[in-house]
Amino acid sequence: MDISFEYYRIFYYVAKYENITKAAMVLKSSQPNVTRIIHILEDQLDCRLFLREPRGLKLTEEGRRLYAHVAIACQHLLDAEAELRREKDICTGTIELGVTETALHLFLLRNLHDFQRTYPDIKIRIQNNATPEILKALANGRLDLAVVTTPFEIRDTMECEDLMTFREVPAGGSDYAALSDHPMTLKEFRLHSIIGLGYGTASYEYYRKVFIEQHLDYEPAMEVATADLVIPLLQNNLGVGFVPEPLATPFFENGSLVALTLNVPLPSREVKMLWDKSRSQSRAAATFCNYLRGITKCNAPSLDPENVLMSND
Repeated sequence: MDISFEYYRIFYYVAKYENITKAAMVLKSSQPNVTRIIHILEDQLDCRLFLREPRGLKLTEEGRRLYAHVAIACQHLLDAEAELRREKDICTGTIELGVTETALHLFLLRNLHDFQRTYPDIKIRIQNNATPEILKALANGRLDLAVVTTPFEIRDTMECEDLMTFREVPAGGSDYAALSDHPMTLKEFRLHSIIGLGYGTASYEYYRKVFIEQHLDYEPAMEVATADLVIPLLQNNLGVGFVPEPLATPFFENGSLVALTLNVPLPSREVKMLWDKSRSQSRAAATFCNYLRGITKCNAPSLDPENVLMSND
């Protein structure tokens, strides 16, 4: 006897709910079509499967015997489908991620924990380096993704998205408190020992351009390899320097750093996410990109309609 499994599947849901209408809703079919299939199945099996009662349908003796077997088969198949869907939904893999020190402390560290908890089967290998070196590794295919700070230049094959905007503020240790009384020119600021990242980093290039605009050379008296070394050196009164405002604020509050001011505003900087669009992204890398986009979207300030109208005046 050659009976379509689809007929048995429809029979399973009708018998399970004892209701044609509800079965049709679950099956995303029409009530007349479900009724028609049940009649065809009864004809092919040469027996009656349901009795119609005021409260709905009731299985006949033959219907109960058939349901006992069909229910087991259908449940096995439904369980198999659910298992395959779960396996498809589980995202696995390894992401090779390049990150600058500033981007790590400003943006990534506070967000990696939630990502690992949400996607425990994705492994992340973090390579920490200066922006130019990270971009070179990305171009050479040694990285899947980069999270770096501006400024930088990228190739045409690179895709770039903003993650956050931040400003850096001039700061010094407690011995430099007297300098906070009045705004300084960059020329005056330069008279003190500047502590900063060395040549070849995005930060060095950023401040070199800032100083050039004021017709000055940017020459740090003490160059450090990573951004996290700047704050301890400033706290120990070894000079003055520039610190991302979100990282500096707690130290301003506890008095271990003193906020200094300049008579020229410093341009804002960005933390950006980059990948090579000429290469296909792994599912793990794409998942991580979407996760970071979601964080950026949640953190984006909402626009006040009144302010928007005023800004257009």
